[in-house]
Amino acid sequence: MKANLLELFYIICGLIAIYIGLKNAFHREKKNYASVIFWLALGIVLSLGKWLPSMVSGILVVIMAVPAMLNKVKPSSGKYASEEYKMQMAKKFGLKLFIPAMTIGVVALIFAKFIPSLGALVGLGVGAILAAVIILVMAKDSPKELGTEGGRLLEAVGPISMLPQLLTALGAIFTAAGVGEVISNGVGSFIPAGNLTVGIIAYSLGMVIFTMIMGNAFAAFSVITVGIGIPFVISTGVNPSVVGILALTSGYCGTLMTPMAANFNIVPVALLDMKDKYGVIKRQIPIAFMMIVFQIILIHIMA
Repeated sequence: MKANLLELFYIICGLIAIYIGLKNAFHREKKNYASVIFWLALGIVLSLGKWLPSMVSGILVVIMAVPAMLNKVKPSSGKYASEEYKMQMAKKFGLKLFIPAMTIGVVALIFAKFIPSLGALVGLGVGAILAAVIILVMAKDSPKELGTEGGRLLEAVGPISMLPQLLTALGAIFTAAGVGEVISNGVGSFIPAGNLTVGIIAYSLGMVIFTMIMGNAFAAFSVITVGIGIPFVISTGVNPSVVGILALTSGYCGTLMTPMAANFNIVPVALLDMKDKYGVIKRQIPIAFMMIVFQIILIHIMA
């Protein structure tokens, strides 16, 4: 059931991408064929990837990458909610606007805690659908607005929206290529065997540094866990579930400090029209350093 639900969410994501591609294709004023190619290829891979031959999926990914590399994928124009309408709704609902966003996280947490057979990823998808329903009820808008405004936001993010998936795949490739073993051999030359404290520090900092390089903690997790986490921390007999999830959170401290995490740190700069390209990162660095120390202490206590 879990696999079927996850596949359903992928299909929904694919249909949204296809919708954006078709909207660009049938744009009356100015057609951007590069955007059409990107979004349609992405939509087909997301929605039909399970049933497509691997060669076909690979070709579609290459086709999708070409307009993105050439920086030709641009947001289309359309009839979107006006600034006046947004301000009106913001004043009307106030802090209640956070209810849909909080719903996603709360539902994911409930699934992870009380329905482990389905897991947090399914909860994330269910929470997103429930949040969409709540938005429609609160604003009394038509379902069409979900596609219109959701598509506008996705177009604003553009090809960078695919970065987490691509970096996660890259992490799996690094692991299969034996990068974790190389790291393990290097770290083993200066970390005392059986020293849990030093192992935890190396594991956490390794997650931070490799996440800054890769741009995504998921991409770093498999490599650093194989290279440092298992041989120098988990092998000492600590709880692997606790150590693993806290090490992943340590990696997110690296996410706060790197432009490679473009969807977190560079896209907001463009959306908020900030003058300093690295303004978001600069403001997050002090918090990241404090969180790194906190994570190391937390792993030691809870493991």
